[in-house]
Amino acid sequence: MSSLKKYLAETSIWKTIYLNFRYLDFRSAIRFPILVSRRVRLKTTKGTVSINSPIRTAMIRLGFDSCGIFDARHSRSIWEIAGEITFSGLCALGNGFKLCVLEEGKLNFGNNFVMTAESQIVAQKEISFGNDCLVSWDVLIMDTDFHSILDKNNRHINQPKPIVIGDKVWIGCRNLILKGSEIPSGAIIAANSKVTGKLLQTNTVYGKEPLQVIKSDVTWIR
Repeated sequence: MSSLKKYLAETSIWKTIYLNFRYLDFRSAIRFPILVSRRVRLKTTKGTVSINSPIRTAMIRLGFDSCGIFDARHSRSIWEIAGEITFSGLCALGNGFKLCVLEEGKLNFGNNFVMTAESQIVAQKEISFGNDCLVSWDVLIMDTDFHSILDKNNRHINQPKPIVIGDKVWIGCRNLILKGSEIPSGAIIAANSKVTGKLLQTNTVYGKEPLQVIKSDVTWIR
């Protein structure tokens, strides 16, 4: 991660203090592993936050790292957490991020996770990212339809389903990742695509509509 000095001017001291001591034990909180931008709205601060790695100052950055095509000064991030979040190392959620984890929901970030700008994650069941994942701008990832659909026998037919994303996955801009999606390690999801189920091939570019393999046996560099 970049030097801490780069972020101090944009940091909300009070939000940073509050979030660390709200969720972490004293010995962890006093090292301030979570750094919060002034432009983050702490809408709901319930649930739990766990850090499953050695504690480092500013290892989790919320609302910084702007993307050039967005107006970072007027962009607002949302923290709406009633469920569980687990961080397994470094994590950077860029300006305008939106996180919503409902009461029974779980959200798991692998090490070295980056989400650039104006992207949204909604977890009612469980969403998990592996290590070294990159989520671009204007992406929506959600494991729920929110509203229930009932069949003629009054049975709920659209239950939330977990989303599992492997290691070193790149999700391009303006993508939609829906409930039940499984994205294997090394995959690239091309811009403006929709994922609704299990993808099988690792190190593969997926895209187009309907989603299909564009290129196999690839790697990507951040």
